[in-house]
Amino acid sequence: MKAIRAHRYGGPEVLTLDELSLPSPGPGQALVAVEHAGVNFIDVYHRTGLYPGQLPLAIGQEGAGVVEAVGPDVALTPGARVAWTGVQGSYATHLLAPADRLVPVPPALSSAQAAAAMLQGMTAHYLTRSTFALGPGHTCLVHAAAGGVGLLLCQLGRRIGARVIGTASTDEKAAAARAAGAATVIRYDQTDFAEEVLRLTGGAGLEVAYDSVGMSTVEGSLRSLAQRGMLVLFGQSSGPVPPIEIKQLAGRSLFLTRPTLGHYTATRSELRARADDVLSWVASGELHLTVDRELPLSRAAEAHQLLEGRRTSGKLLLSTSI
Repeated sequence: MKAIRAHRYGGPEVLTLDELSLPSPGPGQALVAVEHAGVNFIDVYHRTGLYPGQLPLAIGQEGAGVVEAVGPDVALTPGARVAWTGVQGSYATHLLAPADRLVPVPPALSSAQAAAAMLQGMTAHYLTRSTFALGPGHTCLVHAAAGGVGLLLCQLGRRIGARVIGTASTDEKAAAARAAGAATVIRYDQTDFAEEVLRLTGGAGLEVAYDSVGMSTVEGSLRSLAQRGMLVLFGQSSGPVPPIEIKQLAGRSLFLTRPTLGHYTATRSELRARADDVLSWVASGELHLTVDRELPLSRAAEAHQLLEGRRTSGKLLLSTSI
């Protein structure tokens, strides 16, 4: 088998395509032939050592493929089509995965669609359903609204009946966010987005801000909130957020949370409920996925350069078949 690994922390150049022995599944495990792997910012955090692990570090958290073999006490059968997220080492031709973290792929979905939906789709699901239960009449701010999660948040916000205000860095990305459901998109590179949010809301501010950018946006996100509003900080693509003084929240009784997908899919039942919702919405056409491009597994470093350079709109995938 082949797998992308980092033998040291650093830039995209540290990613190498290694030849490894094919593992055998043990109790509770399944060996999956990976067809597509999703590229996400958490992979960058692992590669750089922001989220350290044992070197050499297998990269990738998300994908879809076909079960090749199973260990004892596994209900899956070889040939089953499955998808996953939160399983380290997904940038590979084969993955040894805990069987209870694999979910079935609906027949109507391709492996590319399933891989593109898992991490970002379930992230958008828990953010709008659980972290802050977005409802009709709410106004929300979505940063990086043309990114993978951003486009899904725009769609889910519109589906729920909320008013979505997005931010984007180019006219093309702003158009994509509007097409996905954003009522208004702010060019944050040209305008103080917090001031514009307050103008758009008549000075009232927002019920919730979904912020995956982090260091460069967190202060403005807090300024954008209404009394008792919530800042949902779920990423840090611009860098780690510096310490925040608790007293900054007191003036308007604000809420601040830093959720992660793992805590919202901690049990098998919660994982299945979220995955089944997302995959069924994609299969029925209720939720539209935007795949920016597919690259071969060997070009994982290029995929990271594109992601970090903000040169994508939607999902980046690695394929083992091209």
